Amino acid sequence: MIIEQIYTGCISEASYYIESKGEAAVIDPLRESFPYLERAEKGNAKIKYVFETHFHADFVSGHLDLAQKSGGVIVYGPGAETGFDALSARDNQTFRVGDLTIVALHTPGHTLESTCWLLRTSEGKDYCLFSGDTLFIGDVGRPDLAQKANELTQEDLAGMLFDSLRNRIMPLADDLIIYPAHGAGSACGKKMSSETFANLGDQKKYNYALRADMSREEFIREVTDGLEPPPAYFPENVRLNKEGYESLDQVMLRGLHPLSAQEFAAQMKGPDQPLVLDTRSISDFTNSHVPGSIFIGLDGSFAPWVGSLFPDLERPVLVIAPENREEETVRRLSRVGYDNTRGYLAGGVSAWQKAGMPVEKVPVLSPEQFAALHRSSPVKTLDVRKPGEYDAGHIEGSLNAPLDYLQENFISLDPSANWHLHCKGGYRSLIAWSVLRSKGFSNLVNLEGGYDALIKTDLPVVQPV
Repeated sequence: MIIEQIYTGCISEASYYIESKGEAAVIDPLRESFPYLERAEKGNAKIKYVFETHFHADFVSGHLDLAQKSGGVIVYGPGAETGFDALSARDNQTFRVGDLTIVALHTPGHTLESTCWLLRTSEGKDYCLFSGDTLFIGDVGRPDLAQKANELTQEDLAGMLFDSLRNRIMPLADDLIIYPAHGAGSACGKKMSSETFANLGDQKKYNYALRADMSREEFIREVTDGLEPPPAYFPENVRLNKEGYESLDQVMLRGLHPLSAQEFAAQMKGPDQPLVLDTRSISDFTNSHVPGSIFIGLDGSFAPWVGSLFPDLERPVLVIAPENREEETVRRLSRVGYDNTRGYLAGGVSAWQKAGMPVEKVPVLSPEQFAALHRSSPVKTLDVRKPGEYDAGHIEGSLNAPLDYLQENFISLDPSANWHLHCKGGYRSLIAWSVLRSKGFSNLVNLEGGYDALIKTDLPVVQPV
């Protein structure tokens, strides 16, 4: 028996490869098929099933391409309706994979079709549960993503989730291994652990939502309390996962088209207003970038930030990538449904400059320089961290404008003011700098090192009592 967790940090997503006696199954696959096909080829196994725990909102699953390339059957839980061939399993229906048995446990709450997949060994022992977004390590799935107008509220779904956890999962053995679909950093929950698996017994002890003495009303109140609005791209990803999408092979072929500086400049001026993404490092973008480009570096939470800030998946995308990471950029964009990448700047920014094209630099102040400036006279400071981070401590007089909602709220900011931007460490504030700059803000300064560096100076800090 082989059970392998394939974890993708950028989207905090866990998929699973299972193999036994020449047969294999995949649970919640990534958009790209090669990790699973390679494992099956190495084990001389045939992928028999592609199981989905639910219609994912935060990424585009790879079920279609993987099924087409492997011949495996796509399987969802009860009630799932798709625009492609798939099996909607019955509750408690069993599936054989070699010597293993996989059982469908219908667990509505996160979504109506949410289903956990219980794996039993050849001896009939319940070994592990692929819990999707129903049960995380330290948390449970948010119940507000599958509401239907005039039919269900998040409280209705939270009640379903309570019943699913109490009636279908908590009665299982304490030594059962829980393999969730996400870990810390995902927007599909609130308090997820950085651990990516654990046993059920520990979750009964430490997961706030599994307290034995918790009433249904308490559960609904705690699970729905403090939910931030979901990222704007979530509904479109759900639609793609339900209805289908273009083959990744075609997406990659179109996206990996090298463009000269002149061709790139001409495309930037196109009537369809392409999104120009610079995915290089903080220092590279700061030192020199193409005017009008948006910084979202590959070495941060790249794909979720693209989706949160630019939810129009049909918009054309042009890429400025680190050398030899063009393919990675296009592939990671496709994971959240950006399939309209039209090419990349061949030779990067250096080729752009050699062609005589203009570049910009990002004005930067060190923490010490900013502290000295702040002492002489208070300056306009924009803190783009999340509200909870801001409430836990912030520079006196700073304004909180969370990056997640900057696109909606920038109109309330004075574009002619001299804004000093910071986040926790520098990644999000540089994204914010590039977004505001593209909106016509002319006096923007990024603060080096972010809040972590600023609080080491003598700047006045507001903290909760």
